[in-house]
Amino acid sequence: MRFVDEAVITVEAGDGGNGVASFRREKFVPFGGPDGGDGGRGGNVYVEADENTSTLVDYRYTRRFRAERAKNGRGANCSGRGGEDTVLLVPVGTTIVDTESGDIIGDLITAGQRVMVAAGGEGGLGNTHFKSSTNRSPRKCTHGTKGEFREIRLELKVLADVGLLGMPNAGKSTFIRAVSAAKPKVADYPFTTMVPNLGVVDADRHRSFVMADIPGLIEGASEGAGLGIRFLKHLARTRILLHIVDVQPIDGSDPAYNAKAILNELLKFSPTLSKLPVVLVLNKVDQLPEESREEWCNHILEELQWEGPVFKTSGLMSEGTKEVVYYLMDAIEEQREREVEDPEYAAEMKAFRDQLEAETREQTIAAKEAYREMRRQQRLAGLLADDDEDEDGDDGEAEVFYVR
Repeated sequence: MRFVDEAVITVEAGDGGNGVASFRREKFVPFGGPDGGDGGRGGNVYVEADENTSTLVDYRYTRRFRAERAKNGRGANCSGRGGEDTVLLVPVGTTIVDTESGDIIGDLITAGQRVMVAAGGEGGLGNTHFKSSTNRSPRKCTHGTKGEFREIRLELKVLADVGLLGMPNAGKSTFIRAVSAAKPKVADYPFTTMVPNLGVVDADRHRSFVMADIPGLIEGASEGAGLGIRFLKHLARTRILLHIVDVQPIDGSDPAYNAKAILNELLKFSPTLSKLPVVLVLNKVDQLPEESREEWCNHILEELQWEGPVFKTSGLMSEGTKEVVYYLMDAIEEQREREVEDPEYAAEMKAFRDQLEAETREQTIAAKEAYREMRRQQRLAGLLADDDEDEDGDDGEAEVFYVR
């Protein structure tokens, strides 16, 4: 299944049915009078969050959706049948944006949540409505109104409490495998992870949180290097960032330099996103000799001038991972409780998340436009064939794991 996290579609609600001008004609009833029925109401278009849907691939190629037009009224005061509604199913975590105004129509964060994106037209009135003491045989009726037409953009951001951040091959996928039932691909080459992976992490009985593993970043990602910053927007809904650092990179690079590069790319993408709490994890410590392990880890922390929380782990051996899980669980629960008990803090966090959403949306759109322009220039220069990767830059066959 192809992972698509953004789609632009047009939706059109059904038109209202027309009212009719009709008169009652019965035997032995010399003055029947008007009996024209009203037209039905046009069908609405809804977008609904579905927990069994994980990608927007259904809207990648079919981009126009229309609800049914209502039926016209009939004689004998019969109203027309209303048009059938159209319901579009999207993954939980989808934001609906009006492309013309840029306004957010809805943010679907719970399964079953539904938002109307196009309202059906009102039905026309039959001539019964125009009967009066001075006009007993009205021949006037009205047409139904047009259904609402709108172009909308669907943006999927995965819903997770913790987001994994780090260089390719830092061990993010191995870590999420060690602490959850998610089984993302793991291999000894860069960019093994091509799409976000979700895993539910159980700390204790009835204590769990969702962790997201996004594709790795490299220096220059904000300028399009590697996979660029396309997937960074998926960290916008997280509470805590877990920065995984490989203490012994296979390419011989400096782990402290790599960590700084990632934090710089995060800041370039979104200053607000860089303000999220960050927990540092020095990973793959099993590759260091025991006698020099502590010294090397302290050297990395000194180079980073790190003063926040830090853990030393081995995702492959599941060494130190439980301590990380318990720390994250406690921090998440503390934040949730404070939001419930302190309305001022809850309002502050909501404003922060709204700003973060707007910032990441703006940066993602700008990055996508820059990517399209680059592809156009490459085609003009003859560097790409016309049937090469489409302008949207979608990835190949892949899927999102969201399992317990």
